[in-house]
Amino acid sequence: MRQEPPDGLPREVRVLAVVAFVVALGFGIVAPAIPLFARDFGVGRTAVGLAVSAFAFFRFVSAFGGGSLVERFGERVVLAAGLGLVAVTTGLAGLAGSFPLFLALRAAGGVGSAMFTVAALSLLFRVAPPTHRGRAAATWQGGFILGGIAGPAAGGLLAELSPRLPFFLYAGFLLVAGAVALVLLRAAPAGPEGASPTAGPDLDPGPVRLATAMRNRAYLAALIANLGTGWFLFGVRNSLVPLYVTEELGRTVAWAGAGLLAGSLAQALGLLRAGRLVDQWGRRPSLVLGSALATVSVVALVFPPQLIVFLASMALFGLAASLLSAAPAALVADVSPARGGRLVAVFQMSADLGAVAGPLIAGWLADVASFQWAFAVTAVVIGAGLLAALSLPRTAPAGG
Repeated sequence: MRQEPPDGLPREVRVLAVVAFVVALGFGIVAPAIPLFARDFGVGRTAVGLAVSAFAFFRFVSAFGGGSLVERFGERVVLAAGLGLVAVTTGLAGLAGSFPLFLALRAAGGVGSAMFTVAALSLLFRVAPPTHRGRAAATWQGGFILGGIAGPAAGGLLAELSPRLPFFLYAGFLLVAGAVALVLLRAAPAGPEGASPTAGPDLDPGPVRLATAMRNRAYLAALIANLGTGWFLFGVRNSLVPLYVTEELGRTVAWAGAGLLAGSLAQALGLLRAGRLVDQWGRRPSLVLGSALATVSVVALVFPPQLIVFLASMALFGLAASLLSAAPAALVADVSPARGGRLVAVFQMSADLGAVAGPLIAGWLADVASFQWAFAVTAVVIGAGLLAALSLPRTAPAGG
């Protein structure tokens, strides 16, 4: 029997959190620079949205391929290879001399990101005990958030010096994260006791079929919630919010970094309790609360622009994101605790679909109408996750 720490979280969860921290630190630095760097090529807001969406789109289309690589080569190798690919393409993107080349390199980086995410989530879901899945997801996300706390503020300042500099730093952080994964992650065990009835030579005890999962309300609610999270957190927030701050609020890009920092701090504080709430309070109430807070936070941006409202909105969404990081992931692990495979890939793809569509649709709306229309449509998408959460049975177990 495997030795687990007193809190019930396997060693692999903590290692993955360290890797996530290093990745997020670099991404937080580069996030404010992406739309500004794209703007330097003389493109419009929709094209700026495309610069963000290209990365997510190729994450989306390569997710199934990433799952196949995990099954063939294992999580550890695929995770490190994915980070290496993102590192190389990000460094080259900082040297790009034209917008099409910059776009192509961002797209190629999306493939590596899909490899990393599918491998990490597959390992996380397999090793987490059923009664600790919310805490495992929160610990994993906590690594991202802690890394992202310093990243956005520093990224905003660095982008003012040179929009290329953050890309080089991000590439370096990714190389460090890949090395950590190779050195510290062991070969994945078959899974936690009680998570799967058998463990054959292929380490796949018969995962739930995708068609079966798609008829499960819990799995569908997780997908819809993840779609809304990807739409705003990974899409609109990175592509449109910096432009909203500089063009609508009339502030410097450093204030955009401050807004991202406020969200990161709120999410980090929320994650201290979110995982335990998901495991002990229940998946459904945690998902309802997170979706409701997220919807309200985006609706606030529909009103006339004010700096204090913007900062409060970012902080409130960060608090909501702490619950939306843990509850949907725990639901997916409850549905299929075996090796991730297609269910993990589709779960990732739901967020990537939001991250692809969100910047494009919101950017187009900001061009032809206003920022307020863009945020209104975003609120509707996030609100769909609230409706899906409310449809879940009240007796949904917290422990799987």
